Amino acid sequence: MDIINHYFPNLTDNQIAQFTQLEALYQDWNLKINVVSRKDIDEIYMRHVLHSLGIAKVQEFLPGSHVMDVGTGGGFPGIPLAILFPETQFHLVDSIGKKIRVVNEVVEGLGLTNVRATNDRVENVPGQYDFIVSRAVAQMETFVRWVKGHIKKKSVHERKNGILYLKGGDLDEELSIYTKAEITPLTTYYKEDFFETKKVVYLPLKYKG
Repeated sequence: MDIINHYFPNLTDNQIAQFTQLEALYQDWNLKINVVSRKDIDEIYMRHVLHSLGIAKVQEFLPGSHVMDVGTGGGFPGIPLAILFPETQFHLVDSIGKKIRVVNEVVEGLGLTNVRATNDRVENVPGQYDFIVSRAVAQMETFVRWVKGHIKKKSVHERKNGILYLKGGDLDEELSIYTKAEITPLTTYYKEDFFETKKVVYLPLKYKG
């Protein structure tokens, strides 16, 4: 938890309490349903929570805005971002039911009122959002196809509405067709070796009604 306080020093008491609760909640649920690897559960704050919050270093979400987390798994990056932005509405989507069960239990355990979760493929989920976030669930071209039609027409942030994607490795070839993509290395913000190859990719998407 110290690592979260270090990089996000302005948390409220409630946010600190919620982030602190995360570890025990995930450890408990991981014994029943394996949603986080055994190796990662011991480093959940760096490998999952801080990694998820890398999106917040690139883009802050305004009160009243709507964010969808596609392929959320056990709730990353959606749940850490929902704690950090309590006045933003988050919709966490995953096609695997047991993972959404864990998400719902963690959300309830933390008392989060700005999160809802859906067990379905994103293509079947209605609704439009300011931003769509995810942690490398597919190649960008495939992901863009999945989320087509889910971006709101009007942007309320300085950045145009679009995708904020946590990815690692060499992205030159994968993103070569996206001339407007912005790649931010997480080493810009974090000093730990774990983040050496980790990046946030921002891709503005046009509204398609």
